[in-house]
Amino acid sequence: MAVNKRKVAIVGCGRSGSAVSYALMQSGLFSEMVLIDSLAGKADRVALDLAYGISFVKPMSIKAGDYDDLADAGIIVLCAGEPRLKTDTRMEFIRKNVNVLESILPEIAKRNTEGILLVVTNPVDVLTYSALKYIEIPESRILGIGTILDTARIKYLLGNKLSVDPRNVHAFVIGEHGRSEVPIWSSARVSGVPLRDFFETRGYQDCDSYLKQIIKEVRKDAGDLSYRRDDTFFGVAMAARRICEAIVRDEKAVLPVSSLMYGAFDIDGIALSMPAVVGANGVECLVPVEMNENELDEIRKSAATLKSIVDDALGEAR
Repeated sequence: MAVNKRKVAIVGCGRSGSAVSYALMQSGLFSEMVLIDSLAGKADRVALDLAYGISFVKPMSIKAGDYDDLADAGIIVLCAGEPRLKTDTRMEFIRKNVNVLESILPEIAKRNTEGILLVVTNPVDVLTYSALKYIEIPESRILGIGTILDTARIKYLLGNKLSVDPRNVHAFVIGEHGRSEVPIWSSARVSGVPLRDFFETRGYQDCDSYLKQIIKEVRKDAGDLSYRRDDTFFGVAMAARRICEAIVRDEKAVLPVSSLMYGAFDIDGIALSMPAVVGANGVECLVPVEMNENELDEIRKSAATLKSIVDDALGEAR
């Protein structure tokens, strides 16, 4: 079946999936959206709620459907998952969502889809790797939202501190989307000026202490947002929309998404967030990142941490 690049399918209509659906509806990227959810009536209610606002946006079809409806979707966004309870250990939470995803992936595989699979559900790196194992399509077409939101948070906080437009801050947070993620300060720039030099330009002498403070905050957010009852999903929705923009418009945008590693930085056989060129075919290639020895060591440690989680979760989730 030919792929309709203007069609998006969203699997999972909870708070995250609903927010992503709303963001993509507003984007004007798609002419057709289909929503799928395991709970009877959930997708219908979200689809109808969105459809009532069609007169405010560009024309599109929004409907609830089933797995047959995603066969020709250009992008399939996986938002289905279980919330993390305060009583859950990290591994219990991971295994719950691995089980959820592995109940969905066979249904996607049966439809012989040629679309791009975008994983939003946390833990995103683990679930992206799980999808890579179970869906037999080119690996470049399976990616997770990775650390794109963590990177956006860093850019916002730096922009706020330095009184500069965050869009002029060029910095990446890479590795696991979680508490082992790594900011690459050594190659960070503000409109081409090294970050520490820009701090001095703005009259700040506390650069290193501030950088330690903000990455601590961002790591805490990455680790905690999956179970706080007051979760917000606007950032996640905007991150998913940004990736969809890069795909639909074939932007060749450099974004820190989660994809399979093949030996870069001596990391292999794991899905990890690294800057990558993202376009119509998904992940085209990874972008070499200049980093110092300490950052490189942290990235390898982050990969090792994630690898042990994957081995445990995928081995015991069933």
